[in-house]
Amino acid sequence: MIQRQETPEAVYIHIPFCTNKCHYCDFNSYVLKGQPVMDYLDALEREMERTVLELPPGEIETIFVGGGTPTVLLPDQMESFLKRVRTYFPQTAANLEFTMEANPGTTDKEKLQAMKEGGVNRISFGVQSFDNKLLEGIGRIHNTDDVYRSLENARAVGFGNLSIDLMFGLPNQTLDTMNDSIDKALELGLTHYSIYSLKVEENTLFHTLFQKNQLPLPDEDVELDMFLLIMDRLKKAGYAQYEISNFAKPGYESRHNSMYWLNRSYYGLGAGAHGYTHGKRHVNIKGIQPYIDATLTRRPLLEHFEISEQEAMEDFMMVGLRLLRGVKRSDFHRQFGRELEDVFGGVLNKLVGQKLLDPTAEGYRLSEQGVLLGNEVFGQFLTGGV
Repeated sequence: MIQRQETPEAVYIHIPFCTNKCHYCDFNSYVLKGQPVMDYLDALEREMERTVLELPPGEIETIFVGGGTPTVLLPDQMESFLKRVRTYFPQTAANLEFTMEANPGTTDKEKLQAMKEGGVNRISFGVQSFDNKLLEGIGRIHNTDDVYRSLENARAVGFGNLSIDLMFGLPNQTLDTMNDSIDKALELGLTHYSIYSLKVEENTLFHTLFQKNQLPLPDEDVELDMFLLIMDRLKKAGYAQYEISNFAKPGYESRHNSMYWLNRSYYGLGAGAHGYTHGKRHVNIKGIQPYIDATLTRRPLLEHFEISEQEAMEDFMMVGLRLLRGVKRSDFHRQFGRELEDVFGGVLNKLVGQKLLDPTAEGYRLSEQGVLLGNEVFGQFLTGGV
């Protein structure tokens, strides 16, 4: 199993601070006010140092800084943070993709300049909607003016590889307001768009409201129509849907996220971060102070467990089929030394028969119907191996 031998070529780093907690968010994030930011960055450096001693990196292809909202760091904090990243992961590919998530309204030119000088070359903005009333209703603190200003600042500093996230299925959202957001998004002419449906997660305000029947969500048919509209509009505008929720101009697909979808190994650093190295997955301690304290004596692991070959093969299918190109026999054989149909022939034939998968010259991919029922397809592989 190649995951037990390969050195990760991808790095995920978690900055858990936010200006506020959105109503739908269950990520490991904490309101910035009063937090020990520099102590956290020091702890992150200690984790990086211990991690690379234990598993020395080779050439890094992708780095992704997520959150939280990494761009709440002040310019001097941002400069310090990025310097530490370069110190512990110095050997990077000539075409390194270095992404940072950002919230509109938290990226002035000084901060963006620090990001660019620190090696960041791709920014993903959490826009979510171009309807200010909807933004307020989901707990975002930015408005559409902040979006335009942030993108203008990024372009002025020299960033060309820009992505935005949009959401559908939001409370009180209609097909018309979704269409209007797509209009405004496409007018920006960006290289990449990620468009996600709302998931009501536990431990969020929306979950509490949902339990009380106080969350006015669109019905399932309207949500499906929104997804169909999104796919149609972006395809006609020249964006390829390369993954269920992601659309890009040619050559601008997210290479970091593709590492996940191809079931590749990656370093995971920071409070609550997940990693996958040498066939083992880990989750870090989530709380800020407990994370800081743990790094004083050890790697701040909360859980650490080995993935069996069967689990890894199931993961390969479930994440790989998210890519619209599908899974390839050659990739499966390279990772596991086994033939795809020998392991999953029964479930593959069943899904092809149900017209949820299409055979390709190289393997299998979701059919048009399968794209709409992805979770049902993926779940089949949890019991589909022989």
